[in-house]
Amino acid sequence: MRRHPLFHVLSNAANLLTITALLLTLYGAGWEFATRQYLRGFADAIVPQSGTPLQKVEAILSWMQRGPARQSPGAGVVELQRDPEDTLNYGGLLGVCGTATNAFVNLADASGLHTRRLLLLGANGEANHVVAEVLINGRWIVVDPAFRRIMADSQGNFLTSEQLQDQTTFRAATGGIAGYDPRYNYQHTEHVRIEAVPIVGRLLRKGLDFAEPSWETSLNWAIVLERQSMIVLLSGVALLIGSCLMLKTVRIYGRAWIGEPAPTLREYITAGAAALLGTSTQGAEY
Repeated sequence: MRRHPLFHVLSNAANLLTITALLLTLYGAGWEFATRQYLRGFADAIVPQSGTPLQKVEAILSWMQRGPARQSPGAGVVELQRDPEDTLNYGGLLGVCGTATNAFVNLADASGLHTRRLLLLGANGEANHVVAEVLINGRWIVVDPAFRRIMADSQGNFLTSEQLQDQTTFRAATGGIAGYDPRYNYQHTEHVRIEAVPIVGRLLRKGLDFAEPSWETSLNWAIVLERQSMIVLLSGVALLIGSCLMLKTVRIYGRAWIGEPAPTLREYITAGAAALLGTSTQGAEY
């Protein structure tokens, strides 16, 4: 392969990228497993596992109202808002709508509830507030973790985001909540703020809406976007798929165009180990 330095570089890069992606995937999987175990234990301590979905929601909100013992997040914690171990352990973070919803969604998911995040948008398209929706008796009722409230009308009937679009219903549901900002209304809502992606956000939404109109509600995006361990795991998987395709392409190119197949990942690892240990491996030179 010395006659083809570019091919040599691409082959090594593809193998190195594959190894890196594999390590990242394993790290993410381990982190996600540990996070799930932590959340399951946390939920068992505060949520009645034999209770109804409504009782579970009320138990989580009751715990959030009391708050954890630690009230002020430490240095750097505010930047780690997607880590449940932070949002569940600092009372200060439970007072912010985004991190309060993060804590609620993670606990609800660990308790067996079907939940999803809902963004309340302003006239400028920016998110003003974040709430959660919980599936109870076939209806996605709205829960506002920041205000520790299940949205209900004057008769005590729980409300969906569609019902809260009615101004009379909205005022009745929020009128008794101290400090509630009327800008936190339900006229414009989204489950995923994909427009926040620079440059291609709007085009990406149009493409997804065209390909699969229900993409926003067909997946629990709250867990995907609000848990760092899940983000790392999915990034590793995506990178691993991409690196494997790159490795396959390099090998096909090597055979078809220059008659020199790229070393396999096993050969690459063997050669690296041999170099690291200061030994020679026959056939490992490439």
